[in-house]
Amino acid sequence: MFVRLLLTVLFTLGTVGATAAGLRVGVSADYPPMVYKQEGRIVGIEADSAKAIGALIGQEMTLIDMPFAQLIPALKAGDIDVIMSGMSITAARSEEVLFTDPYMQVGQMAIMSTEKVGHFSQPWALFSDGVRMGVEPGTTGADYVATELKNAKVTFYQDSAAAFSGLRSGEIDLYIHDAPTSWQLATTSENSDLISLYKPLTQEQLAWAVRKDDGVLAARLNDALVTLKRNGTLGYIFNRWVPVTVEVH
Repeated sequence: MFVRLLLTVLFTLGTVGATAAGLRVGVSADYPPMVYKQEGRIVGIEADSAKAIGALIGQEMTLIDMPFAQLIPALKAGDIDVIMSGMSITAARSEEVLFTDPYMQVGQMAIMSTEKVGHFSQPWALFSDGVRMGVEPGTTGADYVATELKNAKVTFYQDSAAAFSGLRSGEIDLYIHDAPTSWQLATTSENSDLISLYKPLTQEQLAWAVRKDDGVLAARLNDALVTLKRNGTLGYIFNRWVPVTVEVH
């Protein structure tokens, strides 16, 4: 009965009539397992969370895909109503958007070719002069490298797929990105030549974001989040997409 209830909340949209206009949900669908495209469909933790929230609050949640860097500008311009895209809470972002309560704790991790595990197995190896680091612009991973690894040689990649190619071709030694990117390595055989140290370099919290003046929507999302945590739906979603233990807050 419990599993049936979870599946109903997750996947039976439309059973609750929309009581208000639908919400436009901004995502950057290039971040598995948080949110990405699979056979043309947007899937992942954020997509399932949006479905579950829509069922709880009685509003259709329409996913709108765009580059990560455009999410906050689109929110402020009124083109979308909420961001659900594995976004970390930072002081700079908090000046531009209103974050909900966090739903997950993560951290930046270092990904490398399996051939380089021996060289970078010791924590201090990351801080060696001239280590070639790959990051995605506008992310907390890029901020970490700029702040903590000032002697690194940095290359920017638009997404993880491009960075993985950089690792394989030898352009970079390490790719610094959020923990969910490292979790993905354990779910697909196609990335068996890459590995993560699985030791977070930072401690970050992920949350959804709305416009600064939309406290009403933030409160509704927070109420829905409490329900999803209490009834086990959020844990079910994480377990469905992540093969490792995730700390839920």
